[in-house]
Amino acid sequence: MKKFLLAELILSLMVMAAQAAPSFKSRQADLPPDAAAFPDGPNVKVASQNCLACHSADMVLDQPLLPRATWAAEVTKMRNVYKAPISDADAALIVDYLTARHGPN
Repeated sequence: MKKFLLAELILSLMVMAAQAAPSFKSRQADLPPDAAAFPDGPNVKVASQNCLACHSADMVLDQPLLPRATWAAEVTKMRNVYKAPISDADAALIVDYLTARHGPN
């Protein structure tokens, strides 16, 4: 008899817990459009492979037109501060790309 009461109590608690559980509804958010890729140019493949792993092309291209020294400092910051795994050779090519495509001419 005690086993029956214990089982009934456990079952009742499980039913009560299921009824008290919150129900979640799926929501959808419309995000602004994002440039999926960098504009074509020399070294775009290297820039895409290294930079788009962490942020969007728009995030980079929304920056003001920056001179080579500033782009070099930004790439260095990504490597040293944020530990982006960019080789020395790729870093130089990325700076070349950013200067050519998004630098003051």
